[in-house]
Amino acid sequence: MAVPPPPGIYVPVPTFFSKSDPKSSTTQAGIPPLDLATQTKHGLHLASSGIRGIVLLGSTGESIAVTNTERKTLISHIRQELDKAGYKDYPIIAGTATQGIEDTITQLQISKDAGAQWALVLAPGFFATCITQEGLKQWYTAIADSSPLPILIYHYPAVSNSLPLSPSTFTALSSHPNICGAKLSHGDLSLHTQLASSPLASMSDEKFATFTGLGQQLLPVLTVGGAGAIDGLAAIFPKTVVRLYELIKAGEIEEARKLQEVVARGEGLVVGYGVVGAKEGVRRVLGWESECRLPLVARMGEDAWGEWEGVVRELGEVERGA
Repeated sequence: MAVPPPPGIYVPVPTFFSKSDPKSSTTQAGIPPLDLATQTKHGLHLASSGIRGIVLLGSTGESIAVTNTERKTLISHIRQELDKAGYKDYPIIAGTATQGIEDTITQLQISKDAGAQWALVLAPGFFATCITQEGLKQWYTAIADSSPLPILIYHYPAVSNSLPLSPSTFTALSSHPNICGAKLSHGDLSLHTQLASSPLASMSDEKFATFTGLGQQLLPVLTVGGAGAIDGLAAIFPKTVVRLYELIKAGEIEEARKLQEVVARGEGLVVGYGVVGAKEGVRRVLGWESECRLPLVARMGEDAWGEWEGVVRELGEVERGA
């Protein structure tokens, strides 16, 4: 029986790419190479800031733009660097975003061999308008049957053609011995509640962990029994989001409410600008540059960033004091 990742705050880390060298014969336009040195610096910064684990090659990690060879290189490198720095067995969750069963299982095997301990499998939304809940149950079951890693179901309607996953689908899949949780990246607190507060043995905390993908929901989600968050803002302000988690778990609700309000405002940067917003925040706050792979273009521009400078300053003060 698969065991879910430990509760806490996780970061869906951006994949760092360096600038392409136009003179290099091995560089193709629009495909900047992996920047493993910066990836390592960021990963170690998160680990030392109280982040419980990281997601590599999730939606924020531009999974769909990374080859399987690069997947192996990236995960194995970060695993080795974490181990060398004293973070042995630090949780790594590998994301997948394919549409096919065979492709997904291939990526899961690569991730397992490279050192990941869990997988976050995005629901297949290409045919969303004609996919049934029964089809989804069969799809996830086929993957879980063959996966070398325990899997979490990833429900992110914004990148999955608004594909719905019903509570009964999660309930049915929770009984599979190789399915151990879910990440819900949407605002449906009813679904969070039905999963995290379910009385079913197959959805107990020991068997099935429900994570929100939105840090602006952390207080209500933990209140109904959620395990934590896999949160993009924590890539920029890790200590702040960890502090919020700790306040809630300690029952210091009034302080948690105040901090939750600031975090909720800051989360708009990542929700509104996605990968580009996360990378812009990391660049401006932490000083680590990264390109994106086309069709994404890194950089928000001064006017767009200016709208967030106020809350970024507030979050920076919290971060320094956390």
